[in-house]
Amino acid sequence: MSALITTPNLQSPDDFYEALIDTHQGLTDDQSHALNARLVLLLANHIGALPVLREALAAARASGEVQEKSA
Repeated sequence: MSALITTPNLQSPDDFYEALIDTHQGLTDDQSHALNARLVLLLANHIGALPVLREALAAARASGEVQEKSA
């Protein structure tokens, strides 16, 4: 079984961030949220392994809770 990779693994992270921001350019907040939801589902389908997806969900939730507490 694969495990969630949490160490830096993204090729060209600055280029990806720029592409992500460009993709959201000109969208309303609702359209941007819908795009994010579609992107999450596409990437989840690409990953495919439910245990890895559960790890990702837990990690994303935990990191959001830490940010909210420190804000």
